[in-house]
Amino acid sequence: MRALSNRDLTARGAARATLITLLAIVAVVLGAVLWLRGPGPMDFAPGQKVALAEYHASDPTGVPAALKDATEIARGEYLARAADCMVCHTSPSGKPYAGGFAFNLPFGTLYSTNVTPDKETGIGNYTDAQFLAALRRGVRSDGARLYPAMPFTSYTFLTDTDALAIKAYLFSLAPVHAPTKTDTLSFPFNQRWLLGIWSWLFNSDRRFQANPAQSPEWNRGAYVSEALAHCGECHTPRNLAFALDNRKKFGGAVTAGWRAYNITSDRGTGIGAWHEDVFVYLSEGHAMAHGTAAGPMGEAVDESLSHMAPEDVRAVVTYLHSIPAVASSDLPATLAPPADSSHKVGPVTVDSRGKEVFEGACASCHDWSGASSISAFATLTGARTVNDPSATNVAQIVISGTRRITPPHAVSMPAFGSTYSDAEIAAVANYVTARFGAKGSSIGEHEVAALRRQVAQ
Repeated sequence: MRALSNRDLTARGAARATLITLLAIVAVVLGAVLWLRGPGPMDFAPGQKVALAEYHASDPTGVPAALKDATEIARGEYLARAADCMVCHTSPSGKPYAGGFAFNLPFGTLYSTNVTPDKETGIGNYTDAQFLAALRRGVRSDGARLYPAMPFTSYTFLTDTDALAIKAYLFSLAPVHAPTKTDTLSFPFNQRWLLGIWSWLFNSDRRFQANPAQSPEWNRGAYVSEALAHCGECHTPRNLAFALDNRKKFGGAVTAGWRAYNITSDRGTGIGAWHEDVFVYLSEGHAMAHGTAAGPMGEAVDESLSHMAPEDVRAVVTYLHSIPAVASSDLPATLAPPADSSHKVGPVTVDSRGKEVFEGACASCHDWSGASSISAFATLTGARTVNDPSATNVAQIVISGTRRITPPHAVSMPAFGSTYSDAEIAAVANYVTARFGAKGSSIGEHEVAALRRQVAQ
């Protein structure tokens, strides 16, 4: 046999080196993809998940016992409420489910679609298969991809029965002719085909599996929290690809200009030290010494959580208390005590306008002590919002006000966004956090202006 020449050996060595380099690149890319994808939303819990057909305890999916024999439309109405569909598919001045709600994103504005059974502008022509594809895979009837503002990565866990019950309810509504508004997303975010790659990476496209190692109540809470209420879409931070980072599951995030706070079992900055208060807060939107739901969370209570059966809300509480603790490093673990009832005692801030605005617009309801004599809803003492040094939600509440319809706290705070300038709102936010919180904020007028832009119009 002819001995290999030096040239042959060099060529083989180069080919081997090239192959090793390519394999290394593939390994790095694969590792990065797996790291970005991370664990699934329920992977934190001990125990091996099984298909529902193999789960022998009570079925954790579907509707509460009182609705088991209800019509498909009635069951669908309950599930659509639990999934909070109406809030995102209804514009502030529009008809329910007719779309047009604006998602103001850093790279443009995205509008929700009409999901009434109108055949021209809604979903009236959708087959069952097309509806399931849109709901759980993010694929429209024309094959185009939906943006993950539609939480299909959560709805993917819905069973066929529950998903089609929601469809039956939507198809029972009066059709509304409402063409979808044109999105204004910048390149490359306006390229819907890229969402196919995103979905391949981050949508499991897998139905809910039960965990026999956990209690039946935990499993029901997992289904309601993950498949229906999609709590993580707001309360879980996102990774570089804008997918949920379940390594910090429910650890808090800023969404649509509002801060969704830590709801892990952390006792200092989460809800680990809450007990019955969690149930009350979710059911009514207010818990003494913890604060009142506002913004998107207020809407979730008013339009979704407050309509759920008590046993479903308690199941959610059980599930939340099982979430591994994640501490929020920027939030105080100890909340501030009540402030003095005299306006003469309190923080001295650089900008005196904060106290002036509070005296003119806020003190009559909230009191100088922060303990309102008018309504528990208006009590600031102990609220996470005023103990947040970012003052994000304080500023947003001043800008937008609150509209609460859930008894017994069916009261509202007026919006002051058109009354006060960005500088004045920043000043009063800094004063409020300094007076009633553990650490004062230093939010500026430019940050307030940015928050304004994120509020849906």
